Amino acid sequence: MRVAFVGTVEGSRIALEALVCAGRAPGLLLTLPGAKAGRHSDHADLMPIARRAGIEVVETSDVNDEATLASLRQFAPDVILVIGWSQICGPQFRSIAARGCLGFHPAALPRLRGRGVIPWTILCNEKVTGSTLFWLDDGMDSGDILLQRLFDVAADETARTLYDKHTRNLSEMVVVAADLLEKGLAKGIQQDERGASYCARRRAEDGLIDWRSSAVDIERLIRAVGDPYPGAFTFFGDRKIVVTRATVHPNAGKYIGLTGQVQVHTKAGFLVLCGDGNCLEVIDWQGDRPALHGKLTDGRPRL
Repeated sequence: MRVAFVGTVEGSRIALEALVCAGRAPGLLLTLPGAKAGRHSDHADLMPIARRAGIEVVETSDVNDEATLASLRQFAPDVILVIGWSQICGPQFRSIAARGCLGFHPAALPRLRGRGVIPWTILCNEKVTGSTLFWLDDGMDSGDILLQRLFDVAADETARTLYDKHTRNLSEMVVVAADLLEKGLAKGIQQDERGASYCARRRAEDGLIDWRSSAVDIERLIRAVGDPYPGAFTFFGDRKIVVTRATVHPNAGKYIGLTGQVQVHTKAGFLVLCGDGNCLEVIDWQGDRPALHGKLTDGRPRL
C-alpha cells in the first residue's frame, strides 16, 4: 500500500514517528518549507524523520498547486494521510489517492468542526471531547469517521495538556488506521449533521485579556491559548505581559479598586481586580511585574 503523508506541526511529527516505528513509514512526505515555519506556533521539522526512514520529501506551501499535485500523481498513492495541515485539500488533491484521504481532527466530530479547536474546546467549557480520524470530503471536517476516541476534559485543562492527550491518541490511531487500510477494513461511519458545530479561526491577537470579564473567564482564556499557542496577554503602559498561569482568588470582595488594577503583590505574583469584582492571581508570566496599584490595559493609548 502506497501512502503519502501531509503535515508540518508537532502532531504531524508524533504521528509520522509512530508510523515509522510501527514499520508503516509512508513513501512520500509533503511538508512546509522551513522558511515558512512561522505560519504555525507548533511547527515541527519533519525532515530528520524522513531522512532516517528514507521517505521522499516534497516541500510545499500549497498542496493544491499544480507542482505539488504533479508530485503526488507521480507517486500514485493509495491513501493520503493529512495530519496537521490547516489548508483545505481541494477535489483535485483528493482525487489522486486511489482509496481516499484521511484527516485528523482534535474534537469529537461532528462537534467543533473548523479552526482553533483546542482553544475553543476549553473556552466553550466542553466536558467531553475526542480525537477523530475521518475521510476527507468536499465539506469542512464533514467526512465519514474511521476512528474516534472520546475522553473527558479536565476542569483545569490547558491547551498543552489537551494537545498532548490528542497527540497520544493520534500516535496510536494512525497505526490502527494503517492496519485497517492494509486489510481493506477501513470503512467509515457517516457523521450526524444534527450535532455539527463550527469553530472560527483564532489569531494571536485574540489572546488579549479584557479585564472587564469575570475572573473565571479570564483564567479560562489563559489556559486555552497558552503553550503551544502564543498565549494570553495584557499591557502595563507600553510593556506587554504574557500571562501563562493564574488562579481565581478565593476571597471575593476583599479588594476594592479599579478594573484591571494590581491590588497587591503576592509571594507568587500579583492580584488583578476583574470586572466581576473578583481577583485573579497571576502566578506565572513573561515580562516585568507591574507596579502595585498600576493599571493593566489592552495596550491602546488613553486620551
